[in-house]
Amino acid sequence: MTETFRRQSDQYPTRTDDDVRVIDRQGPVVWGGPEDGPLDAATLAGFDANGYLTIDQLVGDDELQELRAELRRLSEDPVVRADEATIVEASSQEVRSVFDIHRTSEVFQKIAHDPRVVGRARQILGSDVYIHQSRVNFKPGFEGKEFAWHSDFETWHAEDGMPAPRAVSISISLTDNHSFNGPLMIMPGTHRKYVSCDGATPEANYKKSLIMQGAGVPDKETLTRFADEHGIDVLEGKAGGAIMFDSNCMHASNGNVTPFARSNVFIVFNSVENTLVEPFAAAGRRPDFAGSRDFTPAG
Repeated sequence: MTETFRRQSDQYPTRTDDDVRVIDRQGPVVWGGPEDGPLDAATLAGFDANGYLTIDQLVGDDELQELRAELRRLSEDPVVRADEATIVEASSQEVRSVFDIHRTSEVFQKIAHDPRVVGRARQILGSDVYIHQSRVNFKPGFEGKEFAWHSDFETWHAEDGMPAPRAVSISISLTDNHSFNGPLMIMPGTHRKYVSCDGATPEANYKKSLIMQGAGVPDKETLTRFADEHGIDVLEGKAGGAIMFDSNCMHASNGNVTPFARSNVFIVFNSVENTLVEPFAAAGRRPDFAGSRDFTPAG
C-alpha cells in the first residue's frame, strides 16, 4: 500500500497545555463478530468490557524453543546491539528492546504474520491490519526496569499520527510471567477513557521514551482515580501463552528484581482504515521502526 499522509481534526488532543482531561472514547472497541475469526462471542464481549484477553497457549514447545533461540541470538549480536532500533538500559547497559523484528528476523517475521495472530487482530479490528510496530522486550533477572503507567495510543496518536485507537497489541510470552518478575498490569475498562497528558513533546523524544516513559505519562491523581474505579489486573501466565490488549488500555509493569527473566514478543496491529497521518502533538515523525508507515496488510 502506498504511503499517504493527511491532516485531519483531532478527536484526542494531548500535550497541548497543562489542562489534563479525560475524554470518552469515540467508536467501537470490537469491530468484528464471532463469525469473523477464531474468537467466540464471550471472548469478544470480555475484550470489549475489559480491553484485553488472554490466550493460555498460542505457540507450541518447538516454536517456543525456536523463538527463544532467536531472542538469544539478537541479544548477543553486536551488529543488532549497535543499531538505532535496539534500546539499551542506561544504567546496566543490558538490552531492553529490539524493534522492527518482523522485518529483520525471519523467525519473528513468521510469527508476526501467522494466521493465529493476524486472524485475531483482524477479527477485533474488523478489517485487514498492518504491523505498526514490533519488538522483543528483555526484562532480565535483577536488571529489568519498570514501564510506567501509560496508554500506548496516547503516544502513537501524539508522535506517530494514529488517528483513533483502532489498534491492538499482542504480547507473546517467551518466559513464564509470575506475579513477582514484572508482568504486565492492566487497569481493566480504562480503554474507554482517553487521558490527555500535559507538557509538550520534547524534540526526538523517542530516544528517551523508549528507554523510560516521560512525556505521555498521566498525572498521579488520574491514575489513582482509575485504579480506585477499575482496579489492577496482574497478568500471569506460562511461556507460549499470549495477551492481546486494546491500544488505549492503561498498563504498566514493575521492575524485575528476581533471578527469573521475563521476555516477550510484542506486535502491534493497526487497522488499514486507521493509517497514520502527521503527528498530532510532535514536531516530526518518529523513525519507521517505532511507527511504521508501510501499510501493507499483514498475513
